Amino acid sequence: MKKITLIGTLLLFFVIISSCVKKEDTIAKIEIRDENNDVVEQAMVVLYGTSTCNCPSQVAVSDTAYTNAAGIATFNYNEIYQLGQAGVAVLDINAYKANRFGQGIIKIEAEVTNEETIIIQP
Repeated sequence: MKKITLIGTLLLFFVIISSCVKKEDTIAKIEIRDENNDVVEQAMVVLYGTSTCNCPSQVAVSDTAYTNAAGIATFNYNEIYQLGQAGVAVLDINAYKANRFGQGIIKIEAEVTNEETIIIQP
């Protein structure tokens, strides 16, 4: 009987402790600069996942944002990341402004602000 009570108490303790863990924000910040290293305001930034197999599949992640006055587009991936998940995503980046274009890749790590800089050129 004491073992059952002890096990029940430990189980309750772990449930209470695990429910207190707060998930931190998982953010991607993409800075866009031009060929002169000046920040680019109102550039369109697209983050998207690419399938790693030759099978037909839907793109799980595809988001678009525009850069602010500091040349930064911000994406929130709190809904994609779940506590205990091994990883979040590796995403392709495309950035456009008028006749200029740039591309890159960003690895989204859980519960941190992930940053990448893209240079756009004609």
